[in-house]
Amino acid sequence: MISRFHCRTLLVSLAFALASPAAFALTQADVAPLAADDFDAKSAAIDKLIANHDKESMAVLKALSDDSALATDAGAVLLQDGDTTRDAVTGKTVTAGSDAQPVTLNNLLRSKVAGALSGLQLDSPDKATRDAAVTALLRNPDPSIKPLVDAARAKETDPALKKRLDTLWAMTALHDADPAKRLDAVQLVAARHDLDMNELLRPLVAKKPDGTFAEPDDRVRAAAQSGIGELDAIQRRSQIAGTLFAGLSLGSVLLLAALGLAITYGLIGVINMAHGEFLMIGAYATYVVQNLFQRFAPGAFDWYPLLAVPASFAAAGLVGIVLERLVLKHLYGRPLETLLTTFGVSLILIQATRMLFGAQNVQVINPSWMSGGVTVLPNLILPYNRLAILAFSLIVVGIAWAVLTKTRLGLFVRAVTQNRRMAACVGVKTARVDSYAFAFGAGIAGLGGCALSQIGNVGPDLGQSYIIDSFMAVVLGGVGQLAGTVIGGFGLGLVSKAIEPFWGAVLAKIAVLVLIVLFIQKRPQGMFALKGRSAEA
Repeated sequence: MISRFHCRTLLVSLAFALASPAAFALTQADVAPLAADDFDAKSAAIDKLIANHDKESMAVLKALSDDSALATDAGAVLLQDGDTTRDAVTGKTVTAGSDAQPVTLNNLLRSKVAGALSGLQLDSPDKATRDAAVTALLRNPDPSIKPLVDAARAKETDPALKKRLDTLWAMTALHDADPAKRLDAVQLVAARHDLDMNELLRPLVAKKPDGTFAEPDDRVRAAAQSGIGELDAIQRRSQIAGTLFAGLSLGSVLLLAALGLAITYGLIGVINMAHGEFLMIGAYATYVVQNLFQRFAPGAFDWYPLLAVPASFAAAGLVGIVLERLVLKHLYGRPLETLLTTFGVSLILIQATRMLFGAQNVQVINPSWMSGGVTVLPNLILPYNRLAILAFSLIVVGIAWAVLTKTRLGLFVRAVTQNRRMAACVGVKTARVDSYAFAFGAGIAGLGGCALSQIGNVGPDLGQSYIIDSFMAVVLGGVGQLAGTVIGGFGLGLVSKAIEPFWGAVLAKIAVLVLIVLFIQKRPQGMFALKGRSAEA
């Protein structure tokens, strides 16, 4: 009669005997290709390790990823863990001989190994870990991880993750041997509306050199072609919407630059070549305010634009009124001298900025609420800073309109613009109006510089990039016309961005200039002519 002790010993021995083969399920034949130089054989071996996805196979994959796997001349694979080296098949601790060299992998195999290790995380109890693994695998799906995805799909309970796993499964099942699975995979990939998936579907409708289709099943091929058509349509819509937004974004910047120029040019008739430097002054004022917040109020840094906006307006307006009082008031009625003088002033302002802040560009950091963007269409993200500038430009237009139409200063400005001599006869102090209007126009340009600082680096030559476009917007819209400047600025931005994809930025600018010249030949007063009598006309 067998004692209870002997029964227990027998059961433990039997369990150990049954567990031993599972504990070391790998064989020498499984890992031997990793020690050879045939990358196709290595790929097949890695696929088999992924299909096994047991503890020992995953240990080999992790060692391959960490470059801690060694191969011997005899075809053995050794795994290094600190100072310990063990055999990948037997698990026994060994001593690495002089013939042990690191296993070499090309980029494709490294990507396959990385995908397999990400696939291991699909079984994690932590939802965030599983979500991160799915995200990583969606960026680089590999058919070899399909067994891991199948297992994860069967166990996943979260609906959102289950949907993403379905998409991942589809991306790995496009080349499954079962046509029904390939059809399901194609439909899931197409339904994802991800433009990156276009490259996964195109091989299914391509032809081989012998003229036959790569995908033999007609239904799968038709579904792939339909999916490609849908993705192409989405891409076209995204491109159109992106071009429109880019045009509006450029137009908003041109509008801020041209708005002040429209006021000063329409009122005084001064061709101010230094107007671009008012943008630069506003941008550097924003930079100074940012630095003050970083030094004295870092906790309130996200709110520095609230102070930077009035600071940029005041700085540019102050320089503008000084320029008008000291220089321009002596040159009214002499456009050539004014043009040359203001060009010289612009060079002086640029050099003064270089001496004060240095010749290198400086960076203005976006506050957190202006960082990032919103996704409105696949492959189309609208940056928050561009949206903020677009809204800001419209607000500035509204303020300028209110000042010019609802205030006493605006009444005087409009009167002097239409008929300077008659306005002087009824008691309007035209010289003072000139100063105030010039300072107001310069301040608006400073606001444009504040906005420009949020979308690029700030440098002494910042204003030079916008002065010509600003003049074109003013002339196109109609001198002294606020509505014309708005339409001219946005119109130039939209036309420029619509032409750029076909001809490039330089030729697009030339084409816009030619179009404006032709337009002015037919309508010299611009889109909106001044209303009322003008004694100087």
